[in-house]
Formats: sequence, C-alpha cells, structure tokens
Amino acid sequence: GLRTLLESEPDTVLVDEAVDGRSGVEVVRKVTPDVVLMDIRMPVLDGLAALREITSDPALAGVRVIMLTTFELDEYVFEALRGGASGFVLKDAAPEELLHAIRVVAEGASLLSPSVTRRVIEQFAGRDLPARAPHPELKQLTEREREIVAWVATGRSNDEIADELVVSPATVRTHVSRAMLKLHARDRAQLVVFAYESGLVR
Repeated sequence: GLRTLLESEPDTVLVDEAVDGRSGVEVVRKVTPDVVLMDIRMPVLDGLAALREITSDPALAGVRVIMLTTFELDEYVFEALRGGASGFVLKDAAPEELLHAIRVVAEGASLLSPSVTRRVIEQFAGRDLPARAPHPELKQLTEREREIVAWVATGRSNDEIADELVVSPATVRTHVSRAMLKLHARDRAQLVVFAYESGLVR
C-alpha cells in the first residue's frame, strides 16, 4: 500500500525497500534517501536501533527518519525522539497525512507539527521517565533561549510563542535555531526531549 501511494505521486520517488532493520540501514547507507519511513517494530534490528545507527552516522546527516507507529500502543516514541526521529505517522493515517509528513520532513521545515508535539507531550510528560542528566550544552543557552525552548516543549508554534512573549515570530525562529545549534538538536522534536530531560519544563 505504501509503495503504491508513493509511486503514484509526481514529487515522490521510492528508491528502495527493506524487509528488516539491518537491511534497512544497509539500504540507507547505499542510496542516502532524503526521507526514511521506518517501522518501530522490525525483525533482526528493531526500528530504534536502526534509527540510532542512521542518526549517529555523519555520512547520513541529511537523512530524515519518520517512524511508523501504532501511537497508542508503542512505548518507544519518546526514545525515538531522543534518538533523532524527525516525526511520527500512525500506521492507519490517511494517505494525505502520510504524504504531508514526508513533504514537510523532506523540506526540513518544522519536523513535528505543534499538534503532533502536543500529542507526544500528553503521552509522556506525565510519566516517570528515566532520570537523565541535563544536556551538557545547556549552559551555552541564553536565558531567553532557555525560556523559548521551554515554550517549544509545551507544543506551541512560533507564532503562539511570539504572542505570549510579545515579540515577532522571526525573533522566536532565531532563538529556536540558535538553541538547536547549541544543543546539537536535529530538529524541534529533540528540543522537546532536551527540555524535559534538562528540567526546563515539568
């Protein structure tokens, strides 16, 4: 079904497929796609381990990974965000939702929409997550950057944060970009993880 969907669109090209996580990583290294759709649950090498191999390889820095998940059942969503996943798509999502996610991720735009970020927060913010040390680069952030990262972790969009702080959306974008650079975050989703782990938001 996914193959048919992707092959039917004029702006997407299905470059390869894999039957398990290990062969999936090998395919990614061979063809270096813009976007990978990866199941969290796979044989041989599960999706989280495959994700970590991809995101830790400097040669694959431009590859973005979208995890396919049964959101309500998978307990690994937070771990996938920590590992560098650029987003999530429900396995039963409508075709247009999947295509939209691929296009957004491929463009390098906001890789988790505020609505999806809120769903992640609702699922995990109230849980007792394993204790983690604050991000080692946290001290590099200015007070304003720390404040805005905490706002990002509430699921607000740049425009919503700008309204709250009475600044321009461009100013918020600049602070978010600088914070991502200092914290070595691949995307907005990882900022959410770092904010919770570092105690910027409770």
